[in-house]
Amino acid sequence: MLVRAAELIRDAKTIFIGAGAGMGVDSGLPDFRGDEGFWRAYPPYRHLGLAFVELANPAWFERDPRLAWGFYGHRLQLYRSTSPHAGFQILREWMTRVGDGWIFTSNVDGQFQKAQFPADHIVECHGSLHHLQCVRSCTDAIWPADSTVVDVDPQTFRARGPLPHCPRCGSLARPNVLMFGDGWWCEARTAHQSAHFERWMETLIKGRTVVVECGAGLVVPTVRHTCELMSARWGTPLIRINPREAEGPPGTLPLVGGALEALVAIAARLEI
Repeated sequence: MLVRAAELIRDAKTIFIGAGAGMGVDSGLPDFRGDEGFWRAYPPYRHLGLAFVELANPAWFERDPRLAWGFYGHRLQLYRSTSPHAGFQILREWMTRVGDGWIFTSNVDGQFQKAQFPADHIVECHGSLHHLQCVRSCTDAIWPADSTVVDVDPQTFRARGPLPHCPRCGSLARPNVLMFGDGWWCEARTAHQSAHFERWMETLIKGRTVVVECGAGLVVPTVRHTCELMSARWGTPLIRINPREAEGPPGTLPLVGGALEALVAIAARLEI
């Protein structure tokens, strides 16, 4: 499988990379897989009986803003301080080698931008924690969170001090992230990325693109489904890297393991 994956990447003219939460695990980021995994990363929420799917809900910005911003403020700082693992560099080298490529990710951590992938060739289908919007949706404006710092109590994971606010109306701000049960997410930024991606796809030649999927699970299958659709559309096998859910439709090359481990192994065979 590794040899075949290396051959596909070597012969490709374009590389399409799909990435789920598992892509960041080797950088030290939690993937929130299951309640126990979530509570190991955020122990106070165990005592509150809150699972990830319950906490990652826009209702908390109305019900308990300090709880909401404690969770998202901590993650924002975590993503800022985390360096992308070496697998990101391998993928970027492959994209540079073939001369063209695109990233489709459900991750909101901004790690691909931090790894110096071209920002105009990335679709963040669930938005980005590095951007904000108004809770009240006074406008459809989305702005960078570059200057946003949230003081979070490390014991309770509740926000302390001033909370981010909308510069237009003064209401509370929230991350420009698609949450569970979210009817208030402003999708303009992601829609712009997606439109650019659609135009790019029209330029591709069937059979000349390789699809590499890293760490995309079945719980939130957006990336998996997209990679399968792209593989079928372009008539090329799907290289699926996943430690537990590597199987796929006919033509899938399942590589069981973490993203970093598998990417290093493929890269080694490319150099032979």
